[in-house]
Amino acid sequence: MSNIKLFGFADEASPMIDGQIAAMLRNGLDGLEIRNVDETNVADITLDKAREVKSKLDANGLITWSIGSPIGKIDIEKDDFAAHCDKLKHVLEIADILGAKNIRMFSFFMPTDKDSAIYKNEVIDRMGKMAEIACGSGIDLCHENEKGIYGDKAVNCLEIFEAVPQIKGIFDPANFVQSGEDTIAAWNLLKKYIKYVHVKDARASDDMIVPAGSGNGNFDFIVPEYIAMGGSCFTMEPHLKEFDGLAGLEREGEESKVGEFNFETGDEAFDYACDAFKKILEAHV
Repeated sequence: MSNIKLFGFADEASPMIDGQIAAMLRNGLDGLEIRNVDETNVADITLDKAREVKSKLDANGLITWSIGSPIGKIDIEKDDFAAHCDKLKHVLEIADILGAKNIRMFSFFMPTDKDSAIYKNEVIDRMGKMAEIACGSGIDLCHENEKGIYGDKAVNCLEIFEAVPQIKGIFDPANFVQSGEDTIAAWNLLKKYIKYVHVKDARASDDMIVPAGSGNGNFDFIVPEYIAMGGSCFTMEPHLKEFDGLAGLEREGEESKVGEFNFETGDEAFDYACDAFKKILEAHV
């Protein structure tokens, strides 16, 4: 597995950067997809804080692979897009300090009482504007499929990638399962646009988040296909236990089903998730 790179949303192990570093080192990960650090969302940390985090990661031989930002997780109708673009500019500065070459982002929460298709042009226009802001930075904006946003279905993600080719793809199997998608069909439609994969699985029967390989994410199909295409980067996103900041990841009124496994700590849940995925890798690498 020498060419495979494993990263982690290590805030699921600990809200504090020192605990996150310990979790990554313990599990042999290569670095961080930074989402919350020292109990603050990455999009809201100061540049000085980013420098502090970078110093700690450097001292432990770890990198920041991606900024797990909330960019694009605003309401398409109600929220201020101009202010959100200013936040993106700040996140780009953070990414530059941390040496991250990717920023995870989304395609806006849709009203629950309207057909998302009516917002297609607005979504594409906004995604294009954000791509323009990032142009020349050397940092890729990477769209993650997520329940409740425009890009919750594979066909909608495809529209984004075809219309705004500067934007790369993140494939999250669990989110597709929870959006009622067949992950193999979604993968076949989107695979040429995917830069990396989030390791999170879910059961279609009840939407429960489960360890990789235990749900309907079809990791045994996707992982070897991705690797055969030259893909090598995965981010652990367990969601096997409640953690600080989980509620803030959802659209208002929604809640991920987690906690079927009785882990005492976030560290235990994180380690279990890493071990489960390593078994899948060992079977295919």
